[in-house]
Amino acid sequence: MPEVQNVFRVVIRASVEDVWHEITRTDAPILAFFNSRMDAGGLVPGATIAMRTPNGKYTGVVGEILEFDPPRRFVHTFRFTAYDDPPCTVAYDLKETAEGVEFTLTILDLPVGTKTAKQMVQGGSMIVKTLKAVMETGKPPMGIRMLYVLFAVMGPMTPKKCLSERWPVRGARNGAAHEQIGGH
Repeated sequence: MPEVQNVFRVVIRASVEDVWHEITRTDAPILAFFNSRMDAGGLVPGATIAMRTPNGKYTGVVGEILEFDPPRRFVHTFRFTAYDDPPCTVAYDLKETAEGVEFTLTILDLPVGTKTAKQMVQGGSMIVKTLKAVMETGKPPMGIRMLYVLFAVMGPMTPKKCLSERWPVRGARNGAAHEQIGGH
């Protein structure tokens, strides 16, 4: 199956440390990442991550951390739990500039013609625009906030295969399951 790369870039008026904290936080939902809460078996290469609903009941994305270089680069595999598509790889790169932080989201090995490909291409643009708004104004744009309310209302219709109990995370060192949601 052919694979492609997509790149989304934006300059954000914020410190590199603040942007890094926002995209790697595990203590609260990440507003730019579809209001998902990252649960991680440690923020180190080899650990797994799961992007869960704010209440922790459902998991939309799972992956494995490939690179973690604060506050510059975070790379992980990415697979939607609702689809049987192969995983792709997501890289977040931060670079200080005179205007603030250049944030680059790169999607690698995206399998063409899949549901994942469609969602990732649409979602990449939304993520960079929402991250910019969150960092510069403290909140997502109104349309995105309304979308998050809709997500919460639609939660009970989420497929059972996305229940978080089916998607435990593990640490990099011993492979032990880690069920706690939050806390870094």
